[in-house]
Amino acid sequence: MKANRYRRIYCLALTVALCLGGVSVAQEGANGTSFMDDFDQFDRKIWYVSDGWNNGDYQNCTWSKKQVKVVDGVLRLTFEKRKEGDRDFVCGELRTRKRYGYGTYEARMKAAEGSGLNSAFFTYIGPTDKKPHDEIDFEVLGKNTAKVQLNQYVSAKGGNEFFADVPGGANQGFSDYAFVWEKDRLRFYINGELVHEVSDPAKIPVLAQKIFFSLWGTEKFTEWMGTFAYKEPTTLEVDRVAFTAAGDECQFAESVACRQD
Repeated sequence: MKANRYRRIYCLALTVALCLGGVSVAQEGANGTSFMDDFDQFDRKIWYVSDGWNNGDYQNCTWSKKQVKVVDGVLRLTFEKRKEGDRDFVCGELRTRKRYGYGTYEARMKAAEGSGLNSAFFTYIGPTDKKPHDEIDFEVLGKNTAKVQLNQYVSAKGGNEFFADVPGGANQGFSDYAFVWEKDRLRFYINGELVHEVSDPAKIPVLAQKIFFSLWGTEKFTEWMGTFAYKEPTTLEVDRVAFTAAGDECQFAESVACRQD
């Protein structure tokens, strides 16, 4: 009897391990767990700061660690005129060191001002991590801060742009941006209200991704981001970011994850 009981326990444990292993494989290496960062200080265990390069000829600024600071409990990414490398401007970007899978992603932020600029909260994985390009985006384009562009890429295929209104303007105050990523559904929220939903499996990313914030500019993507017109330094501010893994308790009281079905 005792041997049979141990055998049953072993089989149950093996079944659970296989199921969990299946989720891990589907998420392609997700190793991040639920967390919230309200930027009381800069946590280098969570974040990696881009410094000394740019993403291509289209970007008119160099990523600089000097443009990423935490001030009075707020993360600040600043774009300003200062020659560094072969660019006349510097800008800020940071990303998580870990990769995250299905769950709720949330940020409370205030976008920068200025045509030709992009204030972004997004998740991404791609060739730099020896993976196909998957991505989920919130991007506020400085030419029209009354709206935020939503988008997602699956194996480098995008074309899923959707523009949602940001009440009061994304650059006028802090707004809450969130998306809930599930295997068969992707939902976008602004200030707790559902604004867009994707249910086509072919348009839902499958690979675990890193969380990014960035502020950058261009003088080439004028049709998309507007004519670049620098006036003075401008800043993307982030008050809070959180990730809640599917099935975990929500990370803060106002979280979209607190009221998920």
